[in-house]
Amino acid sequence: MNRLLSNVVGSFVEAWQELRIHKTRVMLSLIGVAVAVCAITTVVGLGAVAEQALLEQNERQGGRAATLSVYVSKNDGTPVETELMQELWTTTLDRYGIDYASRIMNSSQTVQFADGAVPVSVMAVDQAYGTMHRVKLTEGIWFSADDAERLAPNVLVNQVYYDRLGQPDLATHPTTTLLGDKRTTAVITGVYPVSVYETEPAMYMLADTLTALSSPEQQAANGVVPNYEMWVPTAVSEDLTTAIQRDFTAAIGSGTDVSVNRQDYAAYNEDPFGSIKLLVGGVAVLVLLLGALGLVNIALVTLKQRIREIGVRRSFGATAGRVFFSVMMESIVATLVAGVVGVIGAVLIVTNPLLQGFISQGTVADFPPFPVDAAILGLVCATVVGALAGLLPALVAVRVKVIDAIRY
Repeated sequence: MNRLLSNVVGSFVEAWQELRIHKTRVMLSLIGVAVAVCAITTVVGLGAVAEQALLEQNERQGGRAATLSVYVSKNDGTPVETELMQELWTTTLDRYGIDYASRIMNSSQTVQFADGAVPVSVMAVDQAYGTMHRVKLTEGIWFSADDAERLAPNVLVNQVYYDRLGQPDLATHPTTTLLGDKRTTAVITGVYPVSVYETEPAMYMLADTLTALSSPEQQAANGVVPNYEMWVPTAVSEDLTTAIQRDFTAAIGSGTDVSVNRQDYAAYNEDPFGSIKLLVGGVAVLVLLLGALGLVNIALVTLKQRIREIGVRRSFGATAGRVFFSVMMESIVATLVAGVVGVIGAVLIVTNPLLQGFISQGTVADFPPFPVDAAILGLVCATVVGALAGLLPALVAVRVKVIDAIRY
């Protein structure tokens, strides 16, 4: 065991000494491998950023994993009593210890602009909705826990709404007039972005604010039916789905349709990131193959310059196995050093704020750290490439005859 260990250590030391002697050859090899490793590690690292962007986009639409949607309606079409639903909703959240939950109501409010009164779509939610759906604001802040107690309710408007008001400074507490069932002056505390397809003003308000502005009868007449969402641990989502549906059905009674379903992206069996993983993997393999081919060419060319050296070593008693292992270890040690350099370059590239902003297009709120598996993959690829690239030259070196090598 000690002899084997000493042979391995000796081979490493010998390989390092050979690399120091043949600096020019090593530099040519290192450049190619370092670029290849840097490229493959960068591709994997940027793929993680792109995957995070897609993940957050899906979470904005359907909520985080696992988001349960609860919808309740009577078979005769009449709405369930608001007081009963609110009590049942509060009891359910307390019973199962659910911290993130939100009521969602889609309605409209007539808003007084400088050029006239315009109906504006409203999404009424609870404070936890912003965290559940990663709502991103361009200015201002999301609703706080104390906003429900404000005498003048606050609203968050989209960029179209904000532009129509002339983009007032939020620090001045700009107001907007709602001409609904109750004329109300609301304070604008935030602005959220819109897509290129959105051309109409819209806003968020708290569910309690919408309830205060219109009675349950008026909401029913306008077709405003609350939907309920809760963010629960994925591991217990199936059990909670069954339990919540059972509790709601038992509490409300017969003649009621209770639907509890997962609506987040992870509820589907298909991997939403499958295509991007295939793309990243394909590019990485291509880059690795190109780097390996370049290294093999350099190794074969430089081996011809060392045939005499190998013959001298064989004449002094070096076995074929020692020559084989020595030549291969030179390639592995060189590529491992190149791999370290390539990984360092990839870290600097992937963590560059300008490049991250270009890849994410401003959609990523929580940038992932540089993936450790990408760095490990880069070093492993460098080692594998070194072993494969050194295999052919090592076989050629073993086949060299001593007398022919000395005459070379």
